Amino acid sequence: MHVKYVLMFIETEQFEKDLAAMDADERDSAFEKVGRWLAEHQDKITQRGAKLQPAHTATTVRLDTGSEPLVTDGPFVEGKEVISGFLEVELADLDEAIAMVKSWPGCPVVEIRPVEG
Repeated sequence: MHVKYVLMFIETEQFEKDLAAMDADERDSAFEKVGRWLAEHQDKITQRGAKLQPAHTATTVRLDTGSEPLVTDGPFVEGKEVISGFLEVELADLDEAIAMVKSWPGCPVVEIRPVEG
């Protein structure tokens, strides 16, 4: 039996700065590495996720603030890390998910979360 996980790719402020400082060839090389990683693991990816728009485009709705939801601009967390994209994968277990993520060549943080159901 396999378990579905969502891999959430999390960028840091430093990662964004490093990416912006790259020249075109370096950036192309970085994107090629990500493309190769996706191709290598395509048999485990059940839903292609997406690269998300930057954090400043986010809108957060907080439902725990009383009788009316609080709607604010910006990401749902305060901090220097934001979710920048995601994939859904189907794997044997968490150990396989961790092994897969250890070779991720993109942003420096990946959250692995099982999907309910």
